Amino acid sequence: MRPNRPPLIYEVHVGMAQETEGVGTWRQFSDTVLPRIVKAGYNTIQLMAVQEHPYYGSFGYHVSSFFAPSSRFGPPEDLMALIDAAHGHGLAVIMDLVHSHAVSNTVEGLGQFDGTEYQYFHAGPRGHHHAWDSRCFDYAKPAVVHFLLSNCRYWLDAFRVDGFRFDGITSMLYTHHGLERAFTGYDDYFNASVDEDALAYLALANELIHRLRPDAITIAEDISGMPGLALPVDAGGVGFDYRFAMGVPDYWIRLTKDTPDEQWPMGHLWHELTNRRHEEKTISYTESHDQALVGDQTLMFRMAGGAMYQHMTLDDPDIGVARAMALHKMIRLATLATAGSGYLNFMGNEFGHPEWIDFPREGNGWSYRYARRQWSLVDDPGLKYQLLARFDGAMLRLIEAADLLSTSDLMPLWEHDGDEVLAFVRGGYVFAFNFHAERSFTDYAIPSPSGSFRLALNTDDHRFGGHGRLLPDQVYHALKDPNNSWGTRLSLYLPTRTGIVLAPIFSK
Repeated sequence: MRPNRPPLIYEVHVGMAQETEGVGTWRQFSDTVLPRIVKAGYNTIQLMAVQEHPYYGSFGYHVSSFFAPSSRFGPPEDLMALIDAAHGHGLAVIMDLVHSHAVSNTVEGLGQFDGTEYQYFHAGPRGHHHAWDSRCFDYAKPAVVHFLLSNCRYWLDAFRVDGFRFDGITSMLYTHHGLERAFTGYDDYFNASVDEDALAYLALANELIHRLRPDAITIAEDISGMPGLALPVDAGGVGFDYRFAMGVPDYWIRLTKDTPDEQWPMGHLWHELTNRRHEEKTISYTESHDQALVGDQTLMFRMAGGAMYQHMTLDDPDIGVARAMALHKMIRLATLATAGSGYLNFMGNEFGHPEWIDFPREGNGWSYRYARRQWSLVDDPGLKYQLLARFDGAMLRLIEAADLLSTSDLMPLWEHDGDEVLAFVRGGYVFAFNFHAERSFTDYAIPSPSGSFRLALNTDDHRFGGHGRLLPDQVYHALKDPNNSWGTRLSLYLPTRTGIVLAPIFSK
C-alpha cells in the first residue's frame, strides 16, 4: 500500500539516467540511480517514457504499443524488479500515461490497424494532431474507452504501479487542443470546444483506478487550468487526486530570463506561487523535463551560463556562479514551501545539472551527449554541485518532518518590492526571503505569530555553499507590536540573496 503522505516526486527517464553515452536500462537504474533517489529524500518516483514508442527522441510521447514497456530499456521483468525494489525502499512509483494521442505510424502502432483511419481515432482532420504529428482518439467509441481503461488496469495489475501522471490532457479536453489559446475566464472552459467524451473518459479512468487501488494517485497535466479536474466526481469534478501547478515554472523562467534581479516583484511572485483553487490539490515545481528539453535550459544553467564550465570548483569565488547558486536554493525553497500538496523535481536538477536535454537526432549527428545525467559532477568532492544537492536534501527533510505540505494555513506576512523581501508563515513555521542583489538588512521587522523560533534552515549556510553570515540554531523572540494585524513582530538579520526558515519553539 502506498503510504498516505504528500508526494515528493523525483521525475526520471530511465534511458537517459546513466552517465555513459547510450540508452540506460531498467536494471542499471535499479542498481545505480534508485539508491540516489532514496538518499536524496524523495518519496515518489515518476517514470517517464515507459510505454513503447518507436522514436526515442519523442520522450515517450508517441506511443505505439500501449501494453508494452519500452523494449529498449530491457525486458518487462526488469521493470517489475525496479518497481519492487522501489517499493522495498518505501518509494511509490507512478508512471507517465499517454492517453491523449498515439503515434501516427502504420507499420507499428494503431494507425490504420484494420485498414481504416477511424477504428481508434476520429476520421478526417479531427483525427490528426498536426502540431504533434500524431493521431487523436475518438473517446465516444465504447471500444476505445474499454481499450484505454484496460490499459489503466494492466499497469496497475501486471506491474503494480502506484498511479499515473496523465500526460497532455489539455489536448484531450478541447477540440482545439489548447493550441494558441489564452484561457482568461470560465467561458473558455465551458463551451462547444470542450470534448465532453474525453472528459467523461478521464472521469471513468479515475473511477476505475481508485476502485482497483484506493491508495493510487492520479495527476493531471493540464495547462488550461480547467476547474474541477482534481475534485471528486461526486463534487462535480473529474476525479484526479492532484494537478500540476504549471504556471509556477513558467513564471520562474520569465523572472530569471527577462527581469533584472533588483526588479523582481514580490507581490506578483507571491500571487504566482499561490495562485490555485484551494479545494483542488496541486503539485508545484521549479522545473521538470519540459523546461530543459532542447531549445531551453535548466534553471541553473540559465542563471550561470558558461561559467559552469570553469567556475564550479569549491575554491572559485566567481560572482556569477555565486548568484546562480544562491537563487537556485531560494527558488526551490520558496516553491516547495508554498506548494499546494506536493512537489516535483527532474533528476539531476536538484544539484544544478548543466546544459539541456537533447536526444539523438539527425540535427545533432545522433549524439547521446546531452541525453544522459552527469552524476560524477555531484559525486566530485571538489565541485559545488554537492552543495546544492546537500541543500535540497536538508530542505526536503525539514518540510517532510514538519508535514508542512499537509497544512493549508499558508499566509503572507510581509512583501516589499523595493527591499525585495518576502515572508510568510505555514504550519507555524516562518519563511523569510531577501532576494535583493546588494542589500543585507539588520533588525528587519516583519509581522509574525507570537512565540519563539529557532533558525532551522538557511540558504546562506556554509554547508550549502553560502557565506555563513547567520549563526546556526539561533533563537528569535517575537516582540509585541500593536502596529500590525498580527500584534507581534520579529526582528531579523536578512543577508542578501538568502532565505531562512524559523521553526516554532513549543514550551513543554
